[in-house]
Amino acid sequence: MKNALDSAALETAVENVHRAGIPGLFAEVRDGDQVWSGAAGVADAATGRPVTAHMRHRVGSITKTFTAAAVLQQVESGRIGLDAPVGRYLPKLVPGERGDAITVRMLLNHTSGLAEYLPYAYPSLKAFPALADTGPQSLDDFRLRRFDPTELIGMGVTAPAVGAPGDAPGLYSNTNYLLLVQLLEQATGTTAEQYITRNVIERAGLGNTGFPAGPYVDGPHSRLYEAWFGMIDPPRDYSVYDMSWVGPSASLISTVSDLNRFYGMLLAGEIVSRSSLAQMQRTVPVVSQEGRTIDYGLGLHPMEGPGQGVFWGHGGTVWGGGALAMTRADGKRRMAVAVNMQRWNRLDPSGKPLPHPIDAALAALYSVAMYG
Repeated sequence: MKNALDSAALETAVENVHRAGIPGLFAEVRDGDQVWSGAAGVADAATGRPVTAHMRHRVGSITKTFTAAAVLQQVESGRIGLDAPVGRYLPKLVPGERGDAITVRMLLNHTSGLAEYLPYAYPSLKAFPALADTGPQSLDDFRLRRFDPTELIGMGVTAPAVGAPGDAPGLYSNTNYLLLVQLLEQATGTTAEQYITRNVIERAGLGNTGFPAGPYVDGPHSRLYEAWFGMIDPPRDYSVYDMSWVGPSASLISTVSDLNRFYGMLLAGEIVSRSSLAQMQRTVPVVSQEGRTIDYGLGLHPMEGPGQGVFWGHGGTVWGGGALAMTRADGKRRMAVAVNMQRWNRLDPSGKPLPHPIDAALAALYSVAMYG
């Protein structure tokens, strides 16, 4: 039988991303029982310490799939209604008519109409998420700042609405998932970190996945280099950062191996029920933080290649780091990739990111990893 994983092609594709300008990256690809893992480049640009495929990494909004799965578990138990108004549970955080009109499902699929809080939490990000005409100074100003999640939610809820509840396309907003964290805590009587750890992370047997206890990443990891559209040159290390700016909706630390295991088990119906998984895979159009319209479910989004079936997963970015994990609907083919630099594109005069060789190299890696 022909080997389903082309190791040479994968190694070349990973190396090409490094050559295109990413300091270091690592990946794992699975096809049935076959597993390939590889890495290229450095974890520390100053010392030349190499990256390895088993490093721990901040995975950003990939955490949203974990949060969504936890909420769906509570829907299964009857403690949360998927189409119930959020005002029933959190009347102080989303008061009045909006609390009556926005449902839990709308938070999960970003059709609530609630604005992104980040421009208000990081004052110099005045054009976030386009980020045009902004400076990187706020990253240093807030590196060790401890944010109160209800304060962040208040910024998003009181900001001008970006749409009417339920309207499509929705707009991707971290405000939605901070509210889901509060909803989880109210329904379970424990912190979201504790609930997700016990009922999602431990249920999936993820030995290298967890929420950070402070601003540091425990265990072997890479430094994270933020380029801020060429405004930070050379890119600066932001691997030490207080992640309360996104809270437990985007602060997980994991490995590419754990991510592949998690999405495989989720799509096999081993984290939530099959009926809950079907709800997670019901998509609506949502405008991403990059300004692209994507199909988005409940903490999941699809990618489809020619004749290769649909893949489900999520991407995530933090200051200096990024990751993408996608698993085919049948669970057999899985890909997880982590990179240690972000915002490498420079901006044109209108604030639009210009193409960069890294973009094409990453697209080629994803294509080889998912479709062979």
